Amino acid sequence: MAIVTVRVVDCYVYLKTDDDLKFLLLKRNKNKIYEHLWQGVAGKIEEGETAPEAAIRELNEETGLDPVNMFVADHVSRFYEVHGDRVNLVPVFGMEVDSDEVILSEEHVDFKWVNITDALNTLVWNGQKEGIQTVYDMVTSDDDRMKWSRVE
Repeated sequence: MAIVTVRVVDCYVYLKTDDDLKFLLLKRNKNKIYEHLWQGVAGKIEEGETAPEAAIRELNEETGLDPVNMFVADHVSRFYEVHGDRVNLVPVFGMEVDSDEVILSEEHVDFKWVNITDALNTLVWNGQKEGIQTVYDMVTSDDDRMKWSRVE
């Protein structure tokens, strides 16, 4: 029987505005795999951590921000990784913040706050696009799933 191990998380960070939502996208540093790729907050789960704990830590490490609301998105990204010959299942979190003041870590060289259309046009991988669209849809429809999957 195969064992599924969750190694990484994806987080789509948003700020509510009067009109809509703005999403935070980060541009990877040139010394990282997938250099210059735009992404949400993402990272590995450390030993002894849960996926939500890793998401909160990664948000703080990569941006200096803390979530004011957080929920499990109704989407699990998946991708095949040649290194390690493995399929990754990646839990996705929606994370609301109350500030647009980002302090980048060395992992990223740039950031931008964008609307959902620009986010979908900027992100490359289908899993990213599906994840951020799910977060957007859940937030803008005040979906009950957000209440049921809220992370405290």
